[in-house]
Parts: sequence; structure tokens; C-alpha cells
Amino acid sequence: MQEKILIVDDDEKIRNLISIYLENEGYQTIKAEDAIKAINILKKERVDLIILDIMMPEMDGIEACIKIREEKHTPIIMISAKSEDIDKIHGLTSGADDYITKPFNPMELIARVKSQIRRYKRYNKDTEYSNDIIEIGNLTINTDTRQINVGDKEIRLTPKEFDILELLARNKGIVMSISKIYEHVWKEDFFKSDNTVMVHITKIREKIEEDPKKPVYIKTIWGVGYKI
Repeated sequence: MQEKILIVDDDEKIRNLISIYLENEGYQTIKAEDAIKAINILKKERVDLIILDIMMPEMDGIEACIKIREEKHTPIIMISAKSEDIDKIHGLTSGADDYITKPFNPMELIARVKSQIRRYKRYNKDTEYSNDIIEIGNLTINTDTRQINVGDKEIRLTPKEFDILELLARNKGIVMSISKIYEHVWKEDFFKSDNTVMVHITKIREKIEEDPKKPVYIKTIWGVGYKI
């Protein structure tokens, strides 16, 4: 899976420069010109690492880092023109994982990005990194907040619709029988004549598929059940 990096800096040239180097290394990037926009992005998207400038208008990087740390453990590399030890200490004690001063060598930044992502993956194999977010194509399922997005569009599902979609997504590529879906979601025995699952699948497709009659995500396996 391609790692996604959020670049937060009020200087457009620096945002674009960092983005070019990261994308050349195979990373996907999102850019934000201020901390408030960055925090809103983090509410909607899974991000693997944040590059955060300290000196920004309205909300600076220190305040933003503290706010991000209230909910997320995503690695944060702070960048700043300030090179004094006290500035680095403020950055690191606010929750940042690393600190680099401007002007910086882009290849040094890349090396630090790789190091932080590698370390985070190693120590978070069974937690937030792998379990809370499921991505399949443009479909993103946040099992913690129970939020669904197709691209930039937020999709609202009922609790049962969400449970069905999560079950299928966690078992991607595996055909789930109608009875198994029903018993897992409703926690009761399935009756052969019950079409509840089929009705719910139809409703989910209407919400997440561009063309519900030609579904991209939830496939029908005739005589067996459904799979993603």
C-alpha cells in the first residue's frame, strides 16, 4: 500500500519541493497551507506521516502538534528556520518525533521520513496503523469513527449497513455466504427465506457504487453469497 504523507507549510514553494521529492520516492502526498486545514484533512483521511512547519499564521506548528496528538499517533517531523536547541526541545516535547531545520537537504528529509515510517510500522503492527483504516480503491472505511468515504465524498450508512461492509472488507477476496453475513451482523440464526441481507447489500451499493447495477466493490457470487 502506498504511504500517504501530509505536508503542512504556509510556503507554497517548500510544499511543492517536498512533494516532488517524496513522490519521486513513491509516496503519495497531500498539501495543506495551514494547520487548521491540516487538522480537517486528518479527520477524513488516513495519513502515514506528517511534515509540519512550526512558523505558520493563526495556529503554529507547536499548537497543531499538541492538538493532533490528542487523537493520533501518526509520526510527525517538524521543520523550522529556528535552529536553537530550545526550539528543538519545544518541538519534540509537543509530540513531534523528529525535527529538521531550514534550509535542509531534501535527501536528508527523505531519509528521516523513511526511518520514521519504518519505525512506526514496526511498533504498531496490531494497532491504529493496520486495524482502524481499510482502503479498497477509492473506498476508505474508518472502523474507529465508523466513517465511510468514496474519494472525497463522505457516505452515510446505517449501523447494520456499516457492519456488513466492514465484514466484507475485512475478508477481502473471500466469498461470504448470506447466512454467515446475517448471523455475524444480526447475531441470530438465519432463515433461508429471509432476504434482509440482499436488501441491505442493495442499499449499500446505491450509496458507494457509481453504478449500482455494475458494482465495483461488492460482487455477487451467484448461489454462494457476496465478496469484496
